[in-house]
Amino acid sequence: MKLEKVAELVDGKLIGDGSLEISGLRGIEQAGEGHVTFLSKKKFVDVLNRSQTSAVLVKEEVDTHVCQIIVASPELAFARLLREFHPESRPMPGVHDRAMIGKNVKLGEQVTLSAGVYIGDNVEIADHAHLYPGVVVGDRCRIGSHSTLYPNVTLYRDTELGCRVILHAGVVIGADGFGYTLDEKGAHYKISQIGRVVIEDDVEIGANSCVDRAAMGTTLIKQGTKIDNLVQVAHNCTVGEHSILVAQVGLAGSCTLGHHVVLAGQVGVADHVTLGDQVTLTARSAALRNIESNKVYGGSPAVPLGEWKKYVTVLPKLPDLARKVRDLEARLNEIENNPPSR
Repeated sequence: MKLEKVAELVDGKLIGDGSLEISGLRGIEQAGEGHVTFLSKKKFVDVLNRSQTSAVLVKEEVDTHVCQIIVASPELAFARLLREFHPESRPMPGVHDRAMIGKNVKLGEQVTLSAGVYIGDNVEIADHAHLYPGVVVGDRCRIGSHSTLYPNVTLYRDTELGCRVILHAGVVIGADGFGYTLDEKGAHYKISQIGRVVIEDDVEIGANSCVDRAAMGTTLIKQGTKIDNLVQVAHNCTVGEHSILVAQVGLAGSCTLGHHVVLAGQVGVADHVTLGDQVTLTARSAALRNIESNKVYGGSPAVPLGEWKKYVTVLPKLPDLARKVRDLEARLNEIENNPPSR
């Protein structure tokens, strides 16, 4: 592909030779002849000038011998070019003869059901959906158009997926929420989970993550949210639009997250906690109470980030401070027990 065509694809302003042939994309340290890279920060200009890359995506013109494409967001433009140069391969649409299909199933156009797929009764799968081998879809589920379910995804009954949803291998949607009460003998008595899960458009969920069905009502993942691997979303939670849940996050039951919430790795949120819009929790934080919108918290239990940084700074000094306190107590006791004579 010619460089001028690359610039056109990202709606960028080209500075340099548009006739250069571009064969692919690389990071700034790996890029060579025929590659396009991107510059995220000006401090990497020296790295760029030492490279043999043919072109670079930049936010504003920089001092370099490399051809430049000026765009509003170099990283976003790079991501779009990656999709253009490396489109994901998909098998031919169709129903494999080893797929099992229940009663009253409605399939849209260009649907792919791979070997070993099981579809329950009264299921609807919209156009261009693709189900990889080993996917199980329970009764009365709905799968929106252009959705992709990778191997061994399981949808329990009554699950609803929007359009362009991506579920990676091993994801389980709609398993029973973790609900028990004690009976007369002190044994754990299971509370039936009769709700469902709804996942809206453009949601992506990473491998081996789980979203539990509601006890009653709906567990809801709203539009555009991205969930990493090994994440647990418990029953009756609502996760707002365009939120990010990083690996090993755990939401207890009935949590409510606003839009554009970011939970870094291993964050935990206690049951019935509400996080406002655009809340960020740093890695390994634990939110035990509600947090207002537009706040950044850290620590366990989570506190405003500035306070948490002070705690972390003081923590390594605690042994020394404790020793000094003991010394002061000993000196004070010595003075009290042996007062100076008058």
